Formats: sequence, structure tokens, C-alpha cells
Amino acid sequence: MKLTAKTASLLGAGLLTALLAWPALMEPTQATANSSQAKVAATSLNVRSEPSLQSSVVATLKYGTTVAVVSEDSHGWVKIKYQQASGWVAGYYLQKGKAGTAASPAPAPVPAASASKKTGTVAADALRMRKGPGLEHDILHVLAMGTQVEILKKQADWLQTRTADGKTGWVSSMYIREGTSNRVVSSSNKSGGLRGKVIVIDPGHGGSDVGTLGTKWSTEEKTLNRQTSLLVASKLRQRGAQVILTRTSDAQKPSLAQRVAISEVKAADAFVSIHYNSSTKPNSGTLTFFYAQNKDYDLARSIETRLAGGIGLKSNGISFGDYHVLRENDRPSVLVELGFLSNPKDEQFVRTAAYQEKAVQAIVDGLADYFGG
Repeated sequence: MKLTAKTASLLGAGLLTALLAWPALMEPTQATANSSQAKVAATSLNVRSEPSLQSSVVATLKYGTTVAVVSEDSHGWVKIKYQQASGWVAGYYLQKGKAGTAASPAPAPVPAASASKKTGTVAADALRMRKGPGLEHDILHVLAMGTQVEILKKQADWLQTRTADGKTGWVSSMYIREGTSNRVVSSSNKSGGLRGKVIVIDPGHGGSDVGTLGTKWSTEEKTLNRQTSLLVASKLRQRGAQVILTRTSDAQKPSLAQRVAISEVKAADAFVSIHYNSSTKPNSGTLTFFYAQNKDYDLARSIETRLAGGIGLKSNGISFGDYHVLRENDRPSVLVELGFLSNPKDEQFVRTAAYQEKAVQAIVDGLADYFGG
């Protein structure tokens, strides 16, 4: 991970930041009656001058804003018209409808569940409801954060759900907080060892975001992140921990907000984001980041101490990191850099099975130390 350009990505720049915090610049209005319409299905959505995250932001729209759909490109961008302005937005944050139809009201609260019913709350900015339990199935609806649903059935990591206004379909269980929406997340339990602890492992990047590339073998960071994370997860499960991965394939690209939501929805006892580093200087070694002194420091110190104990690369210690997955995370969280892919010697070394085994064991042992086991 580059400490300059890549930092901006982890801080939630562009669209991802807008989905969480940027204020809307305009108030909702009705779209042109004779054009196809869509509603914004994110907390807030950036409108850009061109179909690219690198283009300038011309407006920010609130959840529920109705817009006119002008055209779509082949990469998921949609050109919209709003009042007298037009621009491009990410299409998966729009819920499309027919021209002239009134905006559907927000879902009514789900009544208190009986003993035979299970309920949950959407914990992502925009959760896609599909025809079946898998990404290959068509999208039926987009549910906003806070929507309450009845859970009808579970299949692997998917839930069949029904909203209060009758929408039924399948959603990823990672983004559903089971129970009432006002559940208070308990503080992390730092005693008793690894057994029973809920640990979220976050393989950085994914999908079109490959992260950094190795300078000698063009090693893709996203792939190395995933491979290391799967090994960490396996060892943790062997020691009795409950492990959740934010992604399990290189095709997946959860947003920074979704990674944090998984941590908070699952009330993680620890969140560890796995990365490999990059620099314009000949830097080498590992580095462990934390954000909050009282929440994250002990976890960072426990893992770094083990990484410094002889895995083959030097430890550069721990450092404050103002990264989205740490800053916005209410759970104890760290971001671990396991070597510089920009350094040919580091790149060659971190690709080996021997290094992976030592680095993974150090992370697992560091977590065990943190939990007093």
C-alpha cells in the first residue's frame, strides 16, 4: 500500500466518502415526467462531470432524490438529469422506476417480532435484494440503510428476507444486523483467549482495485492480501475463533463503508485489515497502523510485537493511521502492512510459503496475546 496516493483511497475518497458523510448540496425534486426515472438509494450520492471516479463532483444528492435517467455506459455509470444540471453517477446506487410514478414511501417499521419470527436491519448504505441466493441472480430492489426486514430463510451466506411493504428477495447476510435496529454493541472482550472470539479479517482492495503492483514480478496486492487472509482465517478457526472475511475472491470489491459495516454488525472483537506496502523510496519491512489510542493501540502493539519477533522482515513498528476502515470502525481495529512490493527483495520474499507461514502465525499469535490466551 502506498503511503501517499493509496492513503487517499483508504480514507474513503470520492464516491465512498460521499456515501457516508458528505452533505447534500440540493433538495430533492421530481424528475422530468417524460423520461425514465430512478431514486437515489445511498445515504448521499456524488454526481460527476464524467463517468469516472477521477472526474469532478458537480452535485451531491440525498437518499430518495428522484432523477431522470438519460443514458448508461457499459461500465455501470448512468447519466442523469436533475433540475437544470446533468452528470454521471454509479448505477448500482440508483433504484430505477417508471416515468410519472410517485416515489414509493419509506418502508414502515417492522412490527415487533413474535417468537416464531426473526427480524434484521440493513447495515449497508445500499443493499441489493436479489431473486436468488447468489451474485449471479438479478437485482430486484435496493434497500437503504436502516430498513427492517423479516428473515424467512437462510442458505449459506444469504438470507431470504421480506420488507414491511412486501418486497421479498435474497440479501447477503454480512449486511444484515439480526434483531432490532437499536441494538447496542457491547465492548470488546479482551480475555479468555481466541476461542469464541469474533474476528473480521479484511483482505484489502479487490475487483478492479488491485492495490499496488510488485516492481519485479508484478505481484497484485489484492491477490496476496486474499491469500494471506485466508491463511489467517484458517489458523484462527483451528483455535476456536469465529472468523468473518470481508471478501473471499479477487472479483469482490466491498466498499470501505461495507467493510466497516461488517465489523460493526458482527460486533467484532477485533478487525484486522491485511495489506502489502509500496513506496518511492527503497523501504522494507512491516508496519502496523492504529487509529484510536484507547480502542486500537493494544491490538496493534500485540500484533506488531509478534511480527517483530523474527518473520524474516524487519518491523517498522506501529504508527497512527487516519484510514477509513480504522477511523470509522467502532470495534478494535488495525491495518497491517506485511512488506513492500515496491522493493524487489521484499516482493520476492513475501511471495514464499515460508514467509506467509511466519507472517500469518505472527498475526494469529498477536491476536491470542491480545485476548490473553
